[in-house]
Amino acid sequence: MFGYIEALQRVGVRTVLICISGRIDTPAHFTHAPTGATICLLPAPWLYRAIRRRMINPYGRNVKQAFGQLHGPGRLLLPLLAVLREVVLYFTTPLGLLARELRTHACKAILCQEYEYPRFDVCVLLGKLMHLPVFATFQGGDYQRSRIERYIRPLTLRACAGLIIGAQSEIDRVRTYYGVPTVRMARIFNPLDVALWSPLNRNDARAALGIPSAARVVVWHGRVSISQKGLDTLLDAWETICRENSGQDFMLLLVGTGRDKDQLRRRLSAIDPKNILWLDNFVNDRTTIRQCLSAADIYAFPSRHEGFPVSPIEAMSCGLPLVATDAHGVPDILETQESSGGLIVPRDNPAEFAGALTRLLYDPSTCRELGNRARRRAEISFSLETVGQQLRTFLFNGQSDRLPSVRPPAPDTLSYSCTDP
Repeated sequence: MFGYIEALQRVGVRTVLICISGRIDTPAHFTHAPTGATICLLPAPWLYRAIRRRMINPYGRNVKQAFGQLHGPGRLLLPLLAVLREVVLYFTTPLGLLARELRTHACKAILCQEYEYPRFDVCVLLGKLMHLPVFATFQGGDYQRSRIERYIRPLTLRACAGLIIGAQSEIDRVRTYYGVPTVRMARIFNPLDVALWSPLNRNDARAALGIPSAARVVVWHGRVSISQKGLDTLLDAWETICRENSGQDFMLLLVGTGRDKDQLRRRLSAIDPKNILWLDNFVNDRTTIRQCLSAADIYAFPSRHEGFPVSPIEAMSCGLPLVATDAHGVPDILETQESSGGLIVPRDNPAEFAGALTRLLYDPSTCRELGNRARRRAEISFSLETVGQQLRTFLFNGQSDRLPSVRPPAPDTLSYSCTDP
């Protein structure tokens, strides 16, 4: 989200970020220090909070997952709970408060974080009432959470002003499944500050992490969600590499933590830990992440499911070649594969993943050349300036010449989170 804010800021568009929370009672306003963007935190409606207190998981796929096991007389409530499960996520957005914020900040457009989400449907309705165009991005939500969405979503997708989608495969899905015309979709990538995400001195980075200067290092960073992120594929591939190349000074650097950290710890304890370094922390500091990336020779991206991932672009911007699976977004990032700075292998194929890593581990010159191409690809396709101009043109439909170019710029668009309040 803040990548979008920074990209739009570069082209004279100020963004107000609005999030919804079930943990506050009154609106709160903050300033995001790095960008100066306004952050509005709005309380979820009382009706949603009342229902939410009785739910285990509002994203549950059925009544049992949402409300828990029903016993005895409680089973009489099953029809009511089934209805509530279908509609509860439509109650999360405080329409009155949201409309007030839109008017207060004189917003000219609404940009939703996802379109496969009930809040998008609600915002399309609000946009119609307030005569504001509503756009949405794709960040990986390519499935519906309730049956009612099957009937509402096709209507709202055709009624919105446009969709911002980085992955061509998702554009094809939306066009085929929903009948949204191509002209209403813009293929715009997620932005990155490539000036900031530049490589640090490799020897200094390795010294700080305790990595031998002569080692050949593969790095991965992100959220430890083993199935989604394909960490099992990476570890299977790494075991193959180590078994077939014993005695080589190879090292795997893992950076990040998450819900599956205990499972990952058990997996690592079962294999030789001497050539695996895991930094089990939520690393939010960009300099620390750059340090880890700069210490490596190759970036591994074994994911099974993504929307349009940013972590590979961070690695490319730091001059690392990619070995990546063909998850959503990856074929778009590495559009011409080696010419774009990396190798793509099929998902769930540890043998091919190991083969691609081994090729680059044994060929430093090719590795460096792919890293240089990756950096150029990041500069040309993912920079804040490039993406910001594409966003501005699409969001304001040719009105950019009528938007103020002086600073501070007017609040021209709104982006906000669709996470569970």
